Amino acid sequence: MTSQISGLDARFALAQAMAREAGAVALDYFNRRETLVIETKRDLQDVVSIADREVETLIRARVAEVHAGDGFLGEEYGLAEGHSGYTWVVDPIDGTSPFVNGMPNWCVSIAVLHNSEPVIGVICAPCHDELYASASGKGATLNGKVLTLNPTRTIRNAVTGLGANNYVTPAFVGKMVESLLEAGGNFIRNGSGALMLAYVAAGRLVGYYEPYMHAWDCLAGYCLVKEAGGWYHPFPVEGEQLTKGSPVLAAAPGAIDDLRKIAGL
Repeated sequence: MTSQISGLDARFALAQAMAREAGAVALDYFNRRETLVIETKRDLQDVVSIADREVETLIRARVAEVHAGDGFLGEEYGLAEGHSGYTWVVDPIDGTSPFVNGMPNWCVSIAVLHNSEPVIGVICAPCHDELYASASGKGATLNGKVLTLNPTRTIRNAVTGLGANNYVTPAFVGKMVESLLEAGGNFIRNGSGALMLAYVAAGRLVGYYEPYMHAWDCLAGYCLVKEAGGWYHPFPVEGEQLTKGSPVLAAAPGAIDDLRKIAGL
């Protein structure tokens, strides 16, 4: 137990330091984004730049220097298996579309899995000078301030985050919006699922739902939400499932039942 705790502490400290460093690199690219070469992946809305790749390479290198036995899954370069029992799950820039279009709604997302659970979640939002940090049993913080969710907040007296992409049909997206509005809720979408999950942990949103999302987008936010006193729908992380997409839902205590019903989870 002692080695596991010290292992968690060391990785938590590293995750926070890397998030700040990677965030600074990404912010430098953001401030000169007109020089970036933008490429597309699945479709014209799914974009990537050298900034994404350099930030992921930086984080991979830092982890390899200190914890060479750890696994690593990044959005840009995929999964490298490890043998320590820990796996890092990283989105170097979540919200690349806002990033390349000059909007501040993007972040660096770093999670660590242990025994199939997200035990570390750190999200850096450089444009807002915000660092969200959480680790199993240690709570969640925003720039050092402890985050605790208010149980009186519901979908009817607060705002819910929604996400969508081309993995789901327009009709499905329309139905989930309709269901939320019919239940008395309202919603926002800012282009970064990871950042909206951090907002759930911070109490800015009462929940977040996206019908198809990847591990690198959600696991850091899941840890943050749990440590702030919220709930999340489990993400499948065993074997190849870790690289596949899955429904993502996280909620503050007062919104769990309503959002599970809306999402059908």
